[in-house]
Amino acid sequence: MNMALTAQDFIDYVHVDMNELHGYLARRPGWSVSNVTDTLPPDARGYRHQYVDLVMEGGGMLGIALVGYVYALEQVGIRFLQLGGTSAGSINALLMAAAGPRHEASTEWLIEQLANKNFYDFVDGDDEARDFTRELMEPDITDTGLLGWLRRKVDKLQDLGAAWQVRGHVSRDYGLHPGKEFERWLEGLLKEKAANSIEALLARRAAVPPGGLRRLPSPAGPEAEGTLYEPASLFRLAVITADITTQTKVVFPEMAPLYWANWREISPALLVRASMSVPLFFQPYRCTNLPGRHKDDEKRADYRRAWDALGYLGPIPEEALFVDGGIISNFPINVFHDNTQVPAAPTFGVKLGIDRASFQPTDSVLQYLGAIFDAARSQYDADFIRRNSDYRHLVHCLNVDGFNWLAFDMPAEEKLRLFAVGVRGAVKFLQGFDWAAYQQLRAAKVEVVARSASMDPKPHGPAIGLEWPGGLLPSYMQET
Repeated sequence: MNMALTAQDFIDYVHVDMNELHGYLARRPGWSVSNVTDTLPPDARGYRHQYVDLVMEGGGMLGIALVGYVYALEQVGIRFLQLGGTSAGSINALLMAAAGPRHEASTEWLIEQLANKNFYDFVDGDDEARDFTRELMEPDITDTGLLGWLRRKVDKLQDLGAAWQVRGHVSRDYGLHPGKEFERWLEGLLKEKAANSIEALLARRAAVPPGGLRRLPSPAGPEAEGTLYEPASLFRLAVITADITTQTKVVFPEMAPLYWANWREISPALLVRASMSVPLFFQPYRCTNLPGRHKDDEKRADYRRAWDALGYLGPIPEEALFVDGGIISNFPINVFHDNTQVPAAPTFGVKLGIDRASFQPTDSVLQYLGAIFDAARSQYDADFIRRNSDYRHLVHCLNVDGFNWLAFDMPAEEKLRLFAVGVRGAVKFLQGFDWAAYQQLRAAKVEVVARSASMDPKPHGPAIGLEWPGGLLPSYMQET
């Protein structure tokens, strides 16, 4: 029987790992991961706040490891500026953004949600869809998948109508599960934190700690106070999804005005619902009545220019379908990238597993299709890291071998072990990260990048007349 968990169970489970990290840092006075801090006093262990950007990979239930990773970072004083992710990574990013003021730790609240939620509630299709899903989660069944499930139904002469009902969900609704239960759960958490609209969420993310954020000189002495750090992008949250109607990689909430005329009132839960729509498992998220389509829309020309700048030259559709952002960019580590200067704070990244660690089997049609999908989803982000090798110093890959990313009925002990994978990964990463050396590496690139940028063609002009989240143009419209 699956035992009930408490938040304290998770914390106790990684007690030894956290003691290892605290001991390591106690032997390194002046340890630093960022030049951005605040003026608040140190905590009981003597940690001052240091701020970084964070990007998290998607991976279904493996996202529990992301919470463990962030928990370890927060326990040693690390806090967050810009947050981004895809699918499970976007869920974690949104909840971190909504949890409270940026100088307060978010993960103890997140751990409470892990402990108290039955994630199988998210499997909200009808009985046959849930039956099929449960079989997908069984590793000991050799003949798995939709075709295998249908075959067993036929072989046993059991409920042939139900078998075709599952097929109907896929062919009619494009997915087994509506995703409404997930949406309701997330909406409830956002309402609890008074962050259940894009406008409210961005206002929270724009706020700074008492006394403001400070940028320290590099290197900084123990008494350095630094200068005020007030970047225009401080509010940014980046939720990655795929608009398959216009074939667009979408970054929410910054691109929300293209899809909703009343974008300020839209719940951020919808943005993440769009990002986590695993094809065929969840039904795609549908956004209807896109603005700028009608001739009598006074801002029609501005919407047209905005879409043109994205590279979409067709008519603005009535409806856009969104699926899991992982089909385009499962690890959007480039979303906060600025190679024109040495960063005041690094962009940490955490991946769920190691890509291309072994060859992909292609002994069946389903394996063949899976290999095509994995190749497509991993290469966009992997290519960015290859071309920007300095990012290898910022990214840690968590070893999640042996865990099922679709195990919404994951046993309690497995949740604890997955959480610990994240904590241990963070401990290992922090023990190896050298902030001073990373800054030197970036400084060596700045001049070369500046010369190259001077020869680049200018991007499309901005779409004037539209109001954008935070008053900041979407990144794809900004000139460098």
